[in-house]
Amino acid sequence: MQVIVNGQPRELPEGTTVADAVATVTAAGSGVAAAVNDEVVRRADWAATTLRDADRLEVLTAVQGG
Repeated sequence: MQVIVNGQPRELPEGTTVADAVATVTAAGSGVAAAVNDEVVRRADWAATTLRDADRLEVLTAVQGG
């Protein structure tokens, strides 16, 4: 299936969860947020939230700086 991840098309296997997809984008263990089709997904729900063909996933990582 094809999912848009951070604005880029990406082929992912059927059954891919938000947790799986986030792991392909970043190795950060904390400071990460995810939204599917403009709806924030709670981190506790990542493993239970399955992506579908044509979904849009945004993965945001907090960056320290000033």
